[in-house]
Amino acid sequence: MTTDPVASDLEDLYRDLHRHPELGYQEHRTAGIAAARLTALGFEVTTGIGQTGVVGMLRNGEGPMALLRADMDALPVLEETGLPYASSATGITAEGRETPVMHACGHDLHVTCLVGACESLAASRDTWSGTLMVVFQPAEESINGAQAMVDDGLFERFGNPDVVLAQHVAPIPAGVIGLHAGPMFAASDALRITLHGTGGHGSRPEACVDPIVMGAAIVMRLQTIVSRLIAATETAVVTVGAFRAGSASNIIPANAELLLTVRTFDAGIRRQVLAAIERIVHAEATASGAPRPPEIVAFESTGVVVNDAAAVELTRSSLESTGALVVDPGPASGSEDAGIFATAAAAPIVYWLLGGADPAEFTGATSVEAIAARMTELPANHSPKFAPVIQPTLGIGVAALVAAARCWLPSHQ
Repeated sequence: MTTDPVASDLEDLYRDLHRHPELGYQEHRTAGIAAARLTALGFEVTTGIGQTGVVGMLRNGEGPMALLRADMDALPVLEETGLPYASSATGITAEGRETPVMHACGHDLHVTCLVGACESLAASRDTWSGTLMVVFQPAEESINGAQAMVDDGLFERFGNPDVVLAQHVAPIPAGVIGLHAGPMFAASDALRITLHGTGGHGSRPEACVDPIVMGAAIVMRLQTIVSRLIAATETAVVTVGAFRAGSASNIIPANAELLLTVRTFDAGIRRQVLAAIERIVHAEATASGAPRPPEIVAFESTGVVVNDAAAVELTRSSLESTGALVVDPGPASGSEDAGIFATAAAAPIVYWLLGGADPAEFTGATSVEAIAARMTELPANHSPKFAPVIQPTLGIGVAALVAAARCWLPSHQ
């Protein structure tokens, strides 16, 4: 147990946030805590940006502006960590469904780290100059919170930053930071496909057009996109995450719904994959004799997060100064919307992975291959058992944000 009162306060904050998770655009309690902490530190605080987003500005003389960002929302997941501070919260989804809620992706840690970084930078403002802009963002999990803040006039109201800095906890050993120049996170496209058939009695399929069979054929054919249409040197993922149809064993339903996620790193490959999905869905519907064409709706979308190479090199030594081991993990197939801030501000972004797994879990793993193999055995982001070890993760996460910010905010002469 830590005896440092500052660290102890942040650990308590983390446990509190973990105990009280909130879904996207419902982060009222979390936003209120962030706003109160910033106000106490002397930041100019504005709430309600992009519905529940919080912006804090600490103006400290002439110099550049650095944006530090943390996401706040949790996931509709029933926690299974067994921790004494585990969540028992519930929430209401956008569809009106009650669900258990958990910080299964570590956004509670991100908020805590940013609060700690703000405390450190505010306390040491005599050693740096410029403007610190901190953004507590809603709704990252639905990949539209960053855009909501931009659309709400984020940069028109507060100015354009010179750099965007962010981090995400991951199941790599605590004490390790993953930093990659170039594409860091994949583009993401979420699609809702509605298939139309002709319903009827399950004993008379000849009198129906079965959308379940149609959907099954589509699901299997979609798996050929990556294996047969995308070159081995390129990367793409097509996953069907939900297949919804029917209400009884003896009824052929009139409709079926598929939910897809697509991940790509190249704009051309992205277009090719999306076009192939549309072609396959329409072709299978035609082959099944569907009474009307299927509907394909993109309801979540964000581009590739591309770490600026020059900015990465400028920031790398600062991250290394925290004592963390900085490694290049290569691109991650997960997706993030923090890049929207950088694109909208025409600023470089530096985004890194923060190790959050207990280092003891990697005892005896002395090679990269052994570490990677051990990682596959540990609960990862979005798992009901995902639980970053609080220390040293929290301490390094705070230090990384502070060091990166100070790299871009010059010292007082």
